[in-house]
Amino acid sequence: MGTNLLGLARHGLNSFEQWAIIGVLITAFISLIYAWLLKDVVMRKDKGTEKMQEVWNAIKEGANSYLNKQLKTILPAIVLLGVALYLSVAVVPPSREALEEFPNNTTTIIAIGRTVAFIMGATFSLLVGQLGMRMAIEANVRAAAASRRGFNEALSIAYYAGTITGMLTDGLGLLGGTVIFIVFGKAAPDALLGFGFGGTLLALFMRVGGGIYTKAADVGADLVGKVEKDIPEDDPRNAAVVADLVGDNVGDCAGMAADIFESYEVTIVSALILGLSLMAIDPAHSLKWIVYPLIIRGIGVISSILGTFTVPIWEKFPIKFLRSHDAEESMFRSYEVSSVNTVLFSFLVAILYAHDWKLAMLTSIGVALAVVFNPLTSYFTSTRKPPVKEIVKSSNTGPATLILSGLSVGMESSVWALAVIAISFIFSLLLYQAQGANYVLYAVAMVGIGMLSHTGNNVAMDSFGPISDNANGVGEMSWHGMDDENTLKARQIMADLDAVGNTTKAITKGVAIASAVIAAVSLFASFIMDIGRVQAQLDVPVMDSIRISDTRVFIGFLLGGALPWLFSSLSIRAVSRAAGEIVEVVRKQFKVPGIMEGTVKPDYAEVVGISTRSAQKELVPLAAIAVIMPLLVGMVLQVEALGGFLAGVILSGQLLAVFMSNAGGAWDNAKKAIEDEPRNVAANTGKGSERHKAGVVGDTVGDPLKDTAGPALNPMIKVVNLVSLLAAPVIVKFQNPTPVFWVVAAVLAAVLVWAVVTSKKEVSAVV
Repeated sequence: MGTNLLGLARHGLNSFEQWAIIGVLITAFISLIYAWLLKDVVMRKDKGTEKMQEVWNAIKEGANSYLNKQLKTILPAIVLLGVALYLSVAVVPPSREALEEFPNNTTTIIAIGRTVAFIMGATFSLLVGQLGMRMAIEANVRAAAASRRGFNEALSIAYYAGTITGMLTDGLGLLGGTVIFIVFGKAAPDALLGFGFGGTLLALFMRVGGGIYTKAADVGADLVGKVEKDIPEDDPRNAAVVADLVGDNVGDCAGMAADIFESYEVTIVSALILGLSLMAIDPAHSLKWIVYPLIIRGIGVISSILGTFTVPIWEKFPIKFLRSHDAEESMFRSYEVSSVNTVLFSFLVAILYAHDWKLAMLTSIGVALAVVFNPLTSYFTSTRKPPVKEIVKSSNTGPATLILSGLSVGMESSVWALAVIAISFIFSLLLYQAQGANYVLYAVAMVGIGMLSHTGNNVAMDSFGPISDNANGVGEMSWHGMDDENTLKARQIMADLDAVGNTTKAITKGVAIASAVIAAVSLFASFIMDIGRVQAQLDVPVMDSIRISDTRVFIGFLLGGALPWLFSSLSIRAVSRAAGEIVEVVRKQFKVPGIMEGTVKPDYAEVVGISTRSAQKELVPLAAIAVIMPLLVGMVLQVEALGGFLAGVILSGQLLAVFMSNAGGAWDNAKKAIEDEPRNVAANTGKGSERHKAGVVGDTVGDPLKDTAGPALNPMIKVVNLVSLLAAPVIVKFQNPTPVFWVVAAVLAAVLVWAVVTSKKEVSAVV
């Protein structure tokens, strides 16, 4: 009798494949255990002085309050869409693979499986965001306290806390995908669609809501505090400063963690769907197309653990010339440690198990793509590189030239980012074009698997940014008026880590955007295959390509290209509206006697309340636009036009997202570079100078671009693709519209109009 671990033999897996799947499952738990161990390391550190803990408690309460209210806002949408997913299986028959795996009660089993997977994906995404954010809050005060003892300890606390979020992302993402495969086997993609959609939807909610919250507070704080009152960034006299620090956590930590988690999910969904298409073509080695991506994900988790563990080691490395006292360099080196490990083991698995070295080349291309984004994004956003230096120089002639310089940097960076992605696609084409189009599409999906194999490292680098930013803010508020040597040294350490955090955040945004594009392209291919399957079942002509020359398709392409611009416009408008309200409140509070003198404490809770209310108000309309637009295009113009719509969203969304992310990051670091200059108003250098005020204006313009609109496009792109993938078979089945069909379309159009009008509605000014 052969091996039958966890009943895996029923899926046709051989002994090695069964042990490999068990190994991947164990790896998921190892990732979660590593996160737990790092939690203990961070939590053992001291929280500093009583004053530091007072600031920390205010941040903690504000963040918890926001996330609790956000959960209440999005739960109804989760319930409604869960019901819709269940019913979607009743309308369109399950796949052929599902019928083979579950010959009895197939529809009911798949409907329940997809719905449960949807809830699981949403729950895991929520856990990653919430637990990661709470860990970041625990770390910020500890990193600030550690800065008084030394650079490496502060770096270790901030990075290890970020790594906890990264390993939660790895562990829960791998756990969910593997468990679904164990239960459903070749029918896993039917359920995984729900898993991916659940994670993507939560990421959109958390990204959009958190982004609006954080930048409304940040912009409001900067405009009044820095520009009008000429006080430091995190001065405790500024009523908006606590809301700003809260926003770093709910936007950058919770939002970004959920964002990358859903990219992690969606790439495995697309790889397994496309792997199924190769099973009929290559019956001798059919299961390798499904098992290999799961094994690579497991290898990536182990590689991330090895890499993230080494970050603090580089400062005291035994070999002198390899030592580094630079936080950014230490993170890059550790990423390379992970990359070398993944590439080596991927070749072993590809050659010894899959008997196809080209699969390892695809993994290597994906890893290389992520590695290239590190120096590429760093080049356009780091304070030490020419583009940011050019922006700093342009501040000599005022905010207008500084903004123009930043715009040009952002535009150029988006071109190079797209070129790098295109090159990876070209390599995929060269490796597998001889085998046919299906193999090429699978190759693209495997590049995405390789690119996100080090999600633990990526999320750690991203979370490091807001943690170090918060730590800098906690220090600034707690050490106000203290100018002893140790405090000045600690301030410089936190300022340096904060600047590095801006660059690492920009890098991970670049990786997230690129992964969104690759995942979307893979889902795009799945979209065509799914439509073809349903058309074949209905005995109607099968669509095997999308003709851009068709007028309806071109209309869809134009509408898809416009959606990211509409989405970005409305999210930036939301930030502007909320920031204007905050500016009025902060100005009013500065007029209270004793605030500027530091003898009276501002009402931080008032601004926290405005940010929370504004973010919640804008959340549902923006999510509704992302869900309804593809449905309307598909219903009115049919599925081929919907394919054109998806192509337009992918192209326009990628270029716009990278432009906004890198321009904002460059402006932010240009401001920090000016702040690091010796303060001399007469010489127009340092804080308080006209150059500094120009830098603050540029940073204020860039904030909603890099932390709200740009990052929100990642989950938006994937929400649109997954909604299209789920809805397309239903649209095909009802391709001869009935009166009910047009009533549904009219209702959706009305909701879309409501969402846009609501997002554009002005609020009354605070008096």
